[in-house]
Amino acid sequence: MKEHPTNMPAEEKIKQMPDKMKQMAMQKEEKMKKMAAQKEKQKKEMKRDMISLGVLMAITIILLSIFPDNKEAVTNTSWDFFIEMILILPAVMVILGLFAVWVPTDLIVKYLGKASGAKGIVIAIVLGSLPTGPLYIAFPMAAALIKKGAKVSNIIIFLSAWACIKIPQEMVELQFLGAEFMLTRLVLSIIFVIIMGLIIEKLVEWTDKKENKKEDPKETAA
Repeated sequence: MKEHPTNMPAEEKIKQMPDKMKQMAMQKEEKMKKMAAQKEKQKKEMKRDMISLGVLMAITIILLSIFPDNKEAVTNTSWDFFIEMILILPAVMVILGLFAVWVPTDLIVKYLGKASGAKGIVIAIVLGSLPTGPLYIAFPMAAALIKKGAKVSNIIIFLSAWACIKIPQEMVELQFLGAEFMLTRLVLSIIFVIIMGLIIEKLVEWTDKKENKKEDPKETAA
């Protein structure tokens, strides 16, 4: 007795299809698997973030109970920081929305992607050193660039340049500490930022390969 088509496993159904339909079905199944894996990854990341937040709040409460004299200073600083974020982040989100719609992925891949080379490094340093503002503004921008195809090393360089190679900061440093100090620190900062970006990229690639092997038992067996 033949098995009814609706009761067949997905792989068996795909085998009985014509080549073109088989390829389309396999692509669709692969896409669904990737989406499911991505959703699962997002759930794990959200859970991890909630745990981290809970641990941080618990540590803060413990420290404030041990040092009650600092309670007012901590509360005021936290509130000021929260208000600053509320005022800045909505504008950043609007800019990121426009960036996602109007900036083509091909452009980011060309200038900051895997094949960008030294050009991508220079652009990442320039993009990070020109803006002013707190570092947390750069994080959503970095996430948007990664989604558009920028490679990890260029994103690390962008974030590091934002943190320690700002043009206005260099001008103040030049005025108070002199040209020799400013140039020495700037050159060393750029060198170590690039090295750090390349090392972190290799670590991320190694971690991704390790996770992919765990998710794909066939690849591990092979």
